[in-house]
Amino acid sequence: MTLLQVRDLRVVIAGSHVLHGVDLDVADTGVTALLGRNGAGKTSTVKAVLGLVPRTGSARLAGRELTALPTYLIVRHGIGYVPEDRGVFPGLTVAQNLRLAERDARPDYPLVHQLFPELKKRERQLAGTLSGGQQQMVAIGRTLLNGNRLIIADEPTKGLAPKVVAEVADALARVAERVPVLLVEQNLALVRRLAGPCTVLADGRTAHRGDTAELLADEPAARRLLGVGTHRPPEGSP
Repeated sequence: MTLLQVRDLRVVIAGSHVLHGVDLDVADTGVTALLGRNGAGKTSTVKAVLGLVPRTGSARLAGRELTALPTYLIVRHGIGYVPEDRGVFPGLTVAQNLRLAERDARPDYPLVHQLFPELKKRERQLAGTLSGGQQQMVAIGRTLLNGNRLIIADEPTKGLAPKVVAEVADALARVAERVPVLLVEQNLALVRRLAGPCTVLADGRTAHRGDTAELLADEPAARRLLGVGTHRPPEGSP
């Protein structure tokens, strides 16, 4: 079943056409991957769905049209966002960062602390003194407080050490057991492990839609669409 359905999504910023008609379906369970080379339009697609950039076309969450709504109402309809830069407030503690994200009357701190016990231990620590991986856990944890119907994670492993990438991969796998995830990611080992369906963008357009494993198993197609090889990683990789 499809939870988020995007059709003919277009974005023009300062006279420049960024998206030229993106189609995207996000499954109502597990992880759906949004792939493409750098500059293909992945982050612009995410921001367009969230209303962070001007857009035309259609984006429907469980049948409800989102494109006429401002961002704060889109979020209230149940989309959690993990931005590419993590978006934590460095001068606030971990607990304060989480508290700012509270939307529901009973935020689900037990779930957050179950998935990320490190955040409970460090709740009084300033977020700016955390490691990159710990900050990513704060960013993901914020989306779990409010019973969201969908979590969008944009490049969650960007800039992280391999060991930390594996920890984030484990966390996303656990999150996806509870909430569907739209994953924007360049790390194909991570994508191979987590994702079921995928959409590939090229030059602001949908270039491919299908099964992630099948795409990554087709070396010529993956190289043409993604610009990289897809050989399997060594044992122990995420």
